[in-house]
Amino acid sequence: MSASSPATTPAFELGLYSFGETTPDPVTGRIVSPQQRLRDLLEEIALADEVGLDVFGIGEHHRPDFVVSAPAVVLAAAAQRTKRIRLSSAVTVLSSDDPVRVFQQFATLDLLSDGRAEIMAGRGSFIESFPLFGYDLSDYDALFEEKLPLLVALCERLKVTWAGRHRPPLNGVGVYPRPLQDPLPVWVAVGGTPMSAARAGRLGLPLALAIIAGEPARFAPLIERYHEAGRKAGHDTARLSVGISSHGYVALNSRQATEEFYPSYAGAMTALGRERGWPPMTREQFDAMCGPSGALAVGSPGQVIEKILAQHALFGHQRFMMQLSVGTLPHAQLMRAIERFGVDVAPAVRDEVARRLGTTPATG
Repeated sequence: MSASSPATTPAFELGLYSFGETTPDPVTGRIVSPQQRLRDLLEEIALADEVGLDVFGIGEHHRPDFVVSAPAVVLAAAAQRTKRIRLSSAVTVLSSDDPVRVFQQFATLDLLSDGRAEIMAGRGSFIESFPLFGYDLSDYDALFEEKLPLLVALCERLKVTWAGRHRPPLNGVGVYPRPLQDPLPVWVAVGGTPMSAARAGRLGLPLALAIIAGEPARFAPLIERYHEAGRKAGHDTARLSVGISSHGYVALNSRQATEEFYPSYAGAMTALGRERGWPPMTREQFDAMCGPSGALAVGSPGQVIEKILAQHALFGHQRFMMQLSVGTLPHAQLMRAIERFGVDVAPAVRDEVARRLGTTPATG
């Protein structure tokens, strides 16, 4: 890839995302240091690139159980260790950030990575960043509603004139540096709210839909809502991209996958449940979620391929991203799962999607 040409996008992308967990290992009780977790995370991204995956996303959190509060910094380090993989936030909590600074950080990342940066913007499922940066939670949605169009304008135009309630106005000033990609891609992350899906469609932005619980089939109306809003706003629905994000894990066989993944997954979901009033995760619930109609893509390569393709039959989406580390998994175990996902799962999924679309698959 030359320094003057952004990365190309295959017809169907497969990738991974991580929050950089720093929670106790559910088996040993060991907690890796933040320094070591970041080192491990960079190795995981480098391996994802080596095995031909298309995108890696890094989440933003401001809590003791996650090490990444500044995704662009981690992704900039990853840019120097990778050659082809796209580098995205997953997500940038735009409601509690400044769109100008977000644009500048990811424009810089885009230059460092030869055109591989993306922003995945969302409202955030955790709320710690709002008081941390002086925002009122009562403005949770209003902040995002105002800041998202500004971020898009900054990505598309050199000089922007803008005024709103939550930051000082911009009066035709240039914002630098400019990214290599024109425009810098912005995805809208949605957790299941119809209003959020419609907003992405209205703006003509790609939709990143998280399916982490329940049956994937029930999310189909959100994608219909997204396309309907885009069509009413005058956008070509054929150009409205959808990405699906799910929890999952790949091992040699089904038994190994579930036994390795369950302790960390159940521990993380039970801890989250204590914060939000949910009951503890049970093994029966977990097994049901791993079943054919459940949200978890956990199993052998063949089972994970089948789960991803079943979702594609439902949604016809253009991207699938998996979170392997829901809670803490040993680094060596994660590396094996990344290799299986890239070597065994991704090529088979690309081939079948290409067959369905009547196109030639892009190789990783």
